[in-house]
Amino acid sequence: MTDRLNGKFCIITGAARGIGKAIGQAFVEEGARVLLTDIDAVELAKAGEELGCRTRILDVRVESHWDDLSKKYPEADVVVNNAGVTGFETSAAPQDPENATLEDWRAVHQVNLDGTFLGCRYAIQAMKEKSEGAIINISSRSGMVGIPGAAAYASSKAAIRNHTKTVALYCAQNGWNIRCNSIHPAAIMSPMWEPMLGTGAAREATMKALVKDTPLQRFGDSSEVAAVAVMLASDEAGYITGTEITIDGGILAGSAAAPGRED
Repeated sequence: MTDRLNGKFCIITGAARGIGKAIGQAFVEEGARVLLTDIDAVELAKAGEELGCRTRILDVRVESHWDDLSKKYPEADVVVNNAGVTGFETSAAPQDPENATLEDWRAVHQVNLDGTFLGCRYAIQAMKEKSEGAIINISSRSGMVGIPGAAAYASSKAAIRNHTKTVALYCAQNGWNIRCNSIHPAAIMSPMWEPMLGTGAAREATMKALVKDTPLQRFGDSSEVAAVAVMLASDEAGYITGTEITIDGGILAGSAAAPGRED
């Protein structure tokens, strides 16, 4: 612990598990007061008890939930818009550009994009009186490249990338020291990946295949995303706004030859 976030009040969406929970844990360890939010009441309660945090049910798609949050917590120092879905959690239907249904397309955008829009709007209103704060939007490597089998997910994450820059410029234009940045994880081992990994003997082969083009040849860990979130939330990142940080094991850098081996 270094108390890099000492005294800061931080709100995290989608924080019952995975990356959101890991960010919550890292923030607590750095001295922050943390409010975990999620739509899953059972897992949220477990996370809150484990991390010693306050919790609140929040459906990021619902404007009235954000309005109620603003009444209870009119000020915040850090808001992390992490809640997101791939579209595969509850449906085995195709998610490609030709066969995805409009209903499934909209469902993914409602959580990922509408939720981030509402979260950013809340954050601006909660920070502008003090004229400072940090907004962190969790996008994805999929928001920077095309993903044929997950069209809605890729589209929503690309929109988050762009909206982050718009929010950053808007806040700067108004003379507020409210920074807004996006984090772009690739293959990070989290519950979001579970529907795609399978079980049993095939699971290991699937995992290996999913990272075969990643130069570091492994999945990332949620704690590695949390470490970047801590930096962006801290005062040491005071000159960083409107930018994006990719956590992808080097996959966007290009290809890497396998290390040589002497027999």
